[in-house]
Formats: sequence, structure tokens, C-alpha cells
Amino acid sequence: FVPLLIMASSLVGRVAVVTGASSGIGRGIAVALAQEGIKVAIGARRAERLVEVAEECRSKCGDKVDGECVAWVQTDVTKREDMEALVQTAEEKLGPVDFLINVAGVMYFTMMENCEVEQWDRTVDVCCKGVLNGISAVIKKMAERKKGHIVNISSDAGRKVFPGLSVYSGAKFFVEAVSQGLRLEMVGKGVKVTTIQPGNVESELLGLSTDEQAVEKYGTPSGAKVLQPADIARAVVYAVSGWFAVVPLQVLGGACEC
Repeated sequence: FVPLLIMASSLVGRVAVVTGASSGIGRGIAVALAQEGIKVAIGARRAERLVEVAEECRSKCGDKVDGECVAWVQTDVTKREDMEALVQTAEEKLGPVDFLINVAGVMYFTMMENCEVEQWDRTVDVCCKGVLNGISAVIKKMAERKKGHIVNISSDAGRKVFPGLSVYSGAKFFVEAVSQGLRLEMVGKGVKVTTIQPGNVESELLGLSTDEQAVEKYGTPSGAKVLQPADIARAVVYAVSGWFAVVPLQVLGGACEC
């Protein structure tokens, strides 16, 4: 048994890239990593929000490391060039990327028969292609250095399909499959791959849905406790803190049909 405090001491000065960092889970993770002395490069579409998060992160890590500890780039994860720019900025301003935390995502409650195809497309673009763009931006250099850790934020919907979330569940099953395949390919190469599978989390995602039929029927949270972004952030800190490999890590607020 290794106390978390001892494990976390090795995090100081390391470099993490966090997507979807302008709010919710992404913001919580970025701030928590900065609190541990990790240099963070944050990306999201809303630049004004990123400025706020960057200042919050800087207040956490500024006294723990020498030099700059925060960088930010306006980033649309569906564009490969944006992810490459975020990673390049991280490397130029902070150093080689040790951790990639793929957080950016969308979630829409939709009934399949209502054919909300634009929301289906958006789900695939952000939740699937966004993860691939993140991986492609870091994996070669991580493999060359034989050092790195990719953490993909999945969902309990990546373990079980929920009605009203068929496409979202499919996207998260995709994240699980890609993560597992990458993990197997990286065995012996020094690169770890973890998926975090949160249950219901308080975030802006819950307000994206426009399919009123689906929201009315399936959009009410279950009796399980609704998690806070800080709960997921703690799980990520735990996952990246040790020499051990954390594979899928579920973070649930109470009893569930998992």
C-alpha cells in the first residue's frame, strides 16, 4: 500500500493536456491536477471561459513549480489541427506531455424514432472523433519516450445501454473499445490507458437535449446521488498518481443497474 500523498509527490512538474476544460468535469480535472503541481494545458471552444479556468489553475500550481504552469488554446476537438495545436503549445510552453485527459463530450437524450440526426452526428464527432484526435496528437511521442498516460472520460453508459441515450451509449462503447485496443497495443511500451466511467454528474450536458419526448421519458435522474465534477477529478488524480495501471474506473453516486 502506497499513501496517495506519497504517490502524488511525483506529479509535481509533470505536464497534462485537458480537453473540455471550460466547464464541468474538464474544469474540475484541470484545477485538481494543478493543485497537485501538474502543469496543465487546457483546451475548449469557449475562450473566455478558458481564461478564467487558466487563472484558477495558475493560482493552484504557481507556487509549486518554477516557470509557467498553465497554457490554454481555444480548441474544437473535432478538428485534428486544433488538437495538434493544443499539444504543440503544451510542449513549447510547459514541456513533454505526460498525461492526456480526453474530457470533451456532448450528451443528448433522443428517441431513435425521432431521428435527431444532427445531434447523432455531433455526438459521434465530439465523443468519438474527438477522442481519436486527442490520441493521435500524443501517442507517437509518448511511445517514443516510453512514457505517458492517456485517460479517456467514458461513462457508465459505456458499460450498459440506457434508453434515450442509444447514440451516446454507442459513442461511449466506442471509447471503451478504442481504449482497450490501445491499452493492449501499448503493453510493454510504457504508455498507460485508463477509462473513467462516471455515473450522473452535475454538468451543462444535461441541458443540451431538445427532444422533449426523450427528456420527459428518460431525462429525469435516477435515485442515485448526482456526482460533482470534483468527484471525477479525484478519480483522475488517483489514476495518474501511481506506477500501477488503473484500467476502467467506475465512479458512481449510489446503487445502479450496472
